[in-house]
Amino acid sequence: MKEAGMVKGVLLMVMFSSLAFGLMINPVKDLREDFIFGMDVSMLYEIERLGGKFFDGGVEKDLFQILKDHGINWIRLRVWNDPRDENGNPLGGGNCDYLKMTEIAKRAKKYGMKVLLDFHYSDWWADPGKQYKPKEWDHLHEELLERAVYSYTKLVLNHMRRNGALPDMVQVGNEVNNGFLWPDGMIAGKDAGGFDGFTKLLKAAIRAVREVDPDIKVVIHLAEGGNNSLFRWFFDEITRRGVDFDVIGVSYYPYWHGTLEDLKNNLYDIAKRYDKDVLVVETAYAWTLEDGDGYPNIFSGEEMELTGGYRATVQGQATFLRDLIEVVNSVPNGHGLGIFYWEGDWIPVKGAGWKTGEGNPWENQAMFDFNGNALPSLDVFRLVKTATPVKIEIRDIFPVEISTNLGEVPKFPDAVKVLFSDDSIRSLKVTWDFDPSLVETPGVYRVEGYVEGIDQKIFATLTVKGSRNYLKNSGFETGEFSPWEVSGNRKAVKVVKADPPSNAHQGEYAVNFWLDEAFEFELSQEVELPDGVYRVGFWTQGGSGVKIVLKVSDFGEGEKTTTVETTGWLEWKNPEIRNIKVETGKIKVTVSVKGKAGDWGFIDDFYLFREE
Repeated sequence: MKEAGMVKGVLLMVMFSSLAFGLMINPVKDLREDFIFGMDVSMLYEIERLGGKFFDGGVEKDLFQILKDHGINWIRLRVWNDPRDENGNPLGGGNCDYLKMTEIAKRAKKYGMKVLLDFHYSDWWADPGKQYKPKEWDHLHEELLERAVYSYTKLVLNHMRRNGALPDMVQVGNEVNNGFLWPDGMIAGKDAGGFDGFTKLLKAAIRAVREVDPDIKVVIHLAEGGNNSLFRWFFDEITRRGVDFDVIGVSYYPYWHGTLEDLKNNLYDIAKRYDKDVLVVETAYAWTLEDGDGYPNIFSGEEMELTGGYRATVQGQATFLRDLIEVVNSVPNGHGLGIFYWEGDWIPVKGAGWKTGEGNPWENQAMFDFNGNALPSLDVFRLVKTATPVKIEIRDIFPVEISTNLGEVPKFPDAVKVLFSDDSIRSLKVTWDFDPSLVETPGVYRVEGYVEGIDQKIFATLTVKGSRNYLKNSGFETGEFSPWEVSGNRKAVKVVKADPPSNAHQGEYAVNFWLDEAFEFELSQEVELPDGVYRVGFWTQGGSGVKIVLKVSDFGEGEKTTTVETTGWLEWKNPEIRNIKVETGKIKVTVSVKGKAGDWGFIDDFYLFREE
């Protein structure tokens, strides 16, 4: 198996070396001289300890030499307090204590790079879904916890200064959408300290940074870079509480966090609103859909390519980064500082997994192939300055396939996906010439459309099924509830355009529910229909353990109900009630959801079909 992998790696290297000469990158206009081309390399210590090596043009080199040669000028490193379990065994994921990270920072400084240090204030991974205290601080609260944060921050920075590795920028927390050091620093939830508890801890960390060196820039970092409402809510609150910081840090993964246009709108708004610099501190994209170590990858499947907006190729990876650099550089008044590529070094080396004993879910998003050879896409950091402009042309238009029930007018997409020669997948507006009478007869039809801007005709395949769905707006493709009625806690439920698209069962829209407190709501629709025997159902998926009740009533023989429980993201359930004998010429369909704080899910594609 190992030999086969080595052969594959050689073939990849040969292919990539030839591809390098044909990489299509357009320069970024008016690129600022000090733009940050950064990379998070927190896995490096473990990768090298376990025998991982890096190559450029077939020659083994120090990783930092390769990165410098390709235009990287900053690195980012995470710090965990004590990444060991209760028995002293390493947890994995790089085992990033401050002693190891200081050694990596020293090497980066040797190559003239600047350093961003990312305090997680946790013993292991911290992100919006988990921000646990270090085990040593578990019993600490209020002033004692503030003192621990202050002292630890100072300890780490002073150690790095003594070793000639003082960072130039410091993150106080990692993806702190809902605070850190839970529950004391949790913003919302049971026993949470709220914004007041969170900002006291934040200020303690920032005070330590300022005292070590007032020239160090302080970053506050959130995930979901395309979510402007989140950023406004969060930074309004910490600004109101007088938190002293310099830079707004953003995680932006296009397959999770919206389009580049969403990111651009958010960066423009928050830079102006708070008069702060903005910085993408995490981003990445796949260069292949292949798997290098037999452990499932996060980026997998063509659907993620369509959501992310680029093919999973070396060219696609490079084009994404080029486009992201352009967006950040364009933020008004010079507020766009740059980007950091997350774990571009994380090649598949046995033992260097996200967790001890498990594999690497990221190697197809690294900027090196599976054997450590630098990919041509690494050249993007130089080419955005020096490349000769090239013409990007249309390569293909993705097919449009729509299905509907008898008598139900479908919603055609407002845009189609178009593949370009730089492996970007862009959405272009389209107008359709649709005859509504088609849905009155079962069959398969071609519907003509015109793509705006390229003057090109396309055809959608429309399948009209033989069954009539008596429920209106059954898939919420109008973007609204009507004619569904909503009762109960309206804050918990809304119709959303699914992002990623897989959150909808079909189409673009679905009902989403979530609230940071306990909630109850009902969706109902009453329809008139001929007497007969019917079946009713819908599709749902979401966080584990949410019970959803489907009920039918007013049809002539009391009520019928069925209950379903969600089990996880994209694990679709299809609750259904059959053999409903309608004798009143009408029926009422009701779905009831009762959730705990933080429960979430999606509901989509209702149907009410006649069985006889």
